Amino acid sequence: MSDQTLTVRFFARLREELGTDQETLPCEAGQTAGDLLEQLSDRGGPWAQLNGDQPVMIAVNQAMARPATPVKPGDEVAFFPPVTGG
Repeated sequence: MSDQTLTVRFFARLREELGTDQETLPCEAGQTAGDLLEQLSDRGGPWAQLNGDQPVMIAVNQAMARPATPVKPGDEVAFFPPVTGG
């Protein structure tokens, strides 16, 4: 089976603010975690914070990643709110 999708998960306050904890999205050839972040933030409203002033943290397949990290079909990409000190 050639499932060309990836799983996107949201954690902590992102989950509450976006109203979802997980969704399945199509995966395009050559796509990066940053491309995915931009695609989601383009939805506007609460989604815009994903590409806002405080960058979210990214994990691909449960390993910390950068926006330039490539993603491929079957991957799990997770977004976490930035950790703030205090």
